Amino acid sequence: MLKKERYAAFIDYFSYHMPIAKTELMYENPFQLLIAVVLSAQCTDKRVNMVTPAIFRDFPTPQHLAASNFEELFPYIKSISYPNNKTKHLLGLGKKLVEEFHGEVPSTVEELIKLPGVGRKTANVITSVVWNQPNMAVDTHVFRVSKRLGLVNQNTKTPLEVEKDLVKNIPKKYIHIAHHWLILHGRYICLARNPKCLECPIKHFCGYFEKNKEKIIEQANASPTTKR
Repeated sequence: MLKKERYAAFIDYFSYHMPIAKTELMYENPFQLLIAVVLSAQCTDKRVNMVTPAIFRDFPTPQHLAASNFEELFPYIKSISYPNNKTKHLLGLGKKLVEEFHGEVPSTVEELIKLPGVGRKTANVITSVVWNQPNMAVDTHVFRVSKRLGLVNQNTKTPLEVEKDLVKNIPKKYIHIAHHWLILHGRYICLARNPKCLECPIKHFCGYFEKNKEKIIEQANASPTTKR
């Protein structure tokens, strides 16, 4: 299957079966989403959602974060991965938002990456989720799934290369939601270690399944847990 055909099949399937897809992080405004996304780096959304309600309650605005300190904020974040760095990032971005952005979350990638703890991936998440901008955040799921499906070249090495390839080939109106399609598929079907290939609804256009079909079926038949 040609790359162009894979993209067409990808868009056709998900636009029909998942026309509405959104982040699993809980938030009510751009500031809350920014906090949640910063905390979600190398951490599950489930864990982040367990701690953010208390943070949102006690630090409802950038001004509250800017007026806080490490000792006060750290206990809210200590169960998250890399709590020391993330506490510092949140305190820093609170101050930056107050001092340079009038307490408002900026709406461009260029401005967002000026904030402590905010890289290109986080900035792409904020702009695509909040403002539906055609930006593609590439996390581990997007990186893995897009390569397995054959949407990007197998020799692609960096998230930025994957981002550029996806943005180039996905119709502009779908880019902000395609990010969620790839993440959710990677989170629940196309797992890193044991992808659920036989139950995957899009294996008919998946490059990985196409290449490894015989091996996958053979392993499934040999497994004592295989359903018959």
